[in-house]
Amino acid sequence: MPLNSVNTNSGALVALQNLNSTSRELDTVQTRINTGQKVASAKDNGAIWAIAQNQRGTSQALNAVKDSLQRGQSAVDVAISAGETISDLLLKMKEKALAASDLTLDTASRTALNDEFKSLRDQIAKVATNADFNGANLIKASGTTIAALANADGTSKITVAAQDLSLTGIGLTATASFATATQAATLLGTVSTAITGSASKIAKLGTGSKSLESAFGFISKLQDALDIGVGNLVDADLAKESARLQALQTRQQLGIQALSIANSSSSALLGLFR
Repeated sequence: MPLNSVNTNSGALVALQNLNSTSRELDTVQTRINTGQKVASAKDNGAIWAIAQNQRGTSQALNAVKDSLQRGQSAVDVAISAGETISDLLLKMKEKALAASDLTLDTASRTALNDEFKSLRDQIAKVATNADFNGANLIKASGTTIAALANADGTSKITVAAQDLSLTGIGLTATASFATATQAATLLGTVSTAITGSASKIAKLGTGSKSLESAFGFISKLQDALDIGVGNLVDADLAKESARLQALQTRQQLGIQALSIANSSSSALLGLFR
């Protein structure tokens, strides 16, 4: 190609190619600054975008796991609270039965103690029946066993077994009462056994609640780690992008000047014909 031609300006073509390249790079940097991401879509980097999208899916699924764990823990905590109330009521029942087993006690006093004993007994039945949370009751007869999600795939669960703290579940009957010192002494032993048994069951609920709490803490940390990992893959280094923006803007201005010079070079050929 002739070095001096008015038909083809190679210098202008090269300058235009460089200017277009700089403009594309500048658009990319501005997009990264606007979105805060170096991989905002699949066309930026398909492999990285796919990996990040999978991790986002896992992270979002863990929200459902956390909700399940919190619901389970709340249900167990309600059961524990009710169980502790039942345990306290049993202690009072033991006190009444012990007082009524005194052979020197008159009939009127024993009757009054029996009335209090029956009132406490009925309270236990009501507490066990009403210890519901979101439809789950772990301490009534045939109570609900909690099976909370433990991973994002739903393949693992944390189970907290129901603990029967109803009257029959702790070894009492709905008609438990006494009229004599001998009957009171017999019930004293029954209530003492109920206290020991209920304490063991409540302790199991406490262990279950602790397991759910620990799992929730782990899932929260895992979700944070996943979010950080996704950020490492797709987030832009804004300090670096800011420096590139300044450099590209300078290159763009120089490219415009270079194109202007290249476009004006052909007009210099007119001087040859004067």
